[in-house]
Amino acid sequence: MPNRATPTRRHLIQSAAALAAATGLPEWFLRRDLLEAAETATPAPTTQPRLPIALIGCGGRGQYVCEKDGGKHFDVVAVCDVDARNTKTAAAKFKGAEVYTDFRKVIERKDIKAVVNATPDHWHTLINMHALRQGKDVYGEKPLTLTIEEGQKLIQVAKQTNGILQTGSQQRSDKNFRLAAELVRNGRLGKLTHISTIVPTGAQAGPFKTQEIPQGLDWEMWQGQTERHDFVRERIHGLFRWWWDYSEGTITDWGAHHHDIALWAMGLDRSGPISIEGRGIGDPVKGGFTTFPSFHIDYQYANGVIHSSTAIPQTTAPFATDQLLSEAERAALKEQSKKNPKVPDKGWRNGVRFEGPEGWIYVTRGRIEASRPELLADPLPDSAVHLYHSDDHVGNFVHSVKTREEPICPPEIGHRSASHCHLGAIACRLDRKLFWDPEAEEFKNDEAANTMRSRPMHEPWGYEKV
Repeated sequence: MPNRATPTRRHLIQSAAALAAATGLPEWFLRRDLLEAAETATPAPTTQPRLPIALIGCGGRGQYVCEKDGGKHFDVVAVCDVDARNTKTAAAKFKGAEVYTDFRKVIERKDIKAVVNATPDHWHTLINMHALRQGKDVYGEKPLTLTIEEGQKLIQVAKQTNGILQTGSQQRSDKNFRLAAELVRNGRLGKLTHISTIVPTGAQAGPFKTQEIPQGLDWEMWQGQTERHDFVRERIHGLFRWWWDYSEGTITDWGAHHHDIALWAMGLDRSGPISIEGRGIGDPVKGGFTTFPSFHIDYQYANGVIHSSTAIPQTTAPFATDQLLSEAERAALKEQSKKNPKVPDKGWRNGVRFEGPEGWIYVTRGRIEASRPELLADPLPDSAVHLYHSDDHVGNFVHSVKTREEPICPPEIGHRSASHCHLGAIACRLDRKLFWDPEAEEFKNDEAANTMRSRPMHEPWGYEKV
């Protein structure tokens, strides 16, 4: 007689059918997930202490992660930001949280076991390294790093400290993306030939006027190790990603998410491409944003797969006569339109498309589609490769903190998805084809490109000066 608290197989099958009807995901996949979860479930302890964490970087993303994603897993006992406006709203949301302006002070607290680092990209690595060295575990927003060298250094620190670091590439904990990656990994499309990652275009604006530093903002600290500039409000908060000093535009913003899935599906998420050819589209405005508003990048891998990454306007008809597309991409889209005329109407927007001789699979947040229904509907065999199963990215991090098991997106993987983006950005800056050794992590016979794997750090900051 089954325990009343334990769902029966029949109940799980019924639940899978209901979920399939609600989500559009194949029933076999949901049933397998539910059965696996039931088999591995362990009784919850009577009292389960909540993890005390600090939020460093209290903008919208940081607050969202801690409230919406982390609220059921941990307590925010401290908030830290160099902008008093951010800490004011965060402190009001997380009642009782102590306010800090210096991340080093909050990391010193012995009662804090982990931190959520949601600062702008240029601050990710140094804060993550300092937290790990002080015995804290880290949930670090993507892209994990600003440069390739930063990722290499961060991995060394994580290994030395045995710390847990979860990269905030939350699409790995989304059923749609995991299903797409598993199907591709198991040859559902035949031998994979082409991947497209489509991201939104970035911003192109300026010039901007120098302004007075707002009261409550430590502009010197905000800039950290980057080159010093006069203050303009367009450099901070969500606009930071359009400045080369602090980010690389949508190449690293959305690209870090979608490239991560592309690498995962190929089993290359601890490796990378062998060549990169990119072009930036749209010159930055003098005195304005310094990242390319649009781009087209082609990556090639040792397995022969070509991966095209393109930024397109998200408010226009997808692809159409878009000059960002190559002739081959337009021809492929035309051919797909004949097979499934509904797809172009819905649009290849902001997502990942996998292609092979057996068809295509397209996945984006909240949606997965295929050129033929059976590509999704037919179950994989029992012998198929099963990818790491997580349905809660922050919950997976907290589980790893408590068990010391590796999370779904550890620094080695977060580094590779970020590096992939950096490689594309470097190719766009140099405007020529580059050849990459993914094992040595260096460009072949290209001193100029290898120099761009790192950036100078402004005193007093550095890898050993945090």
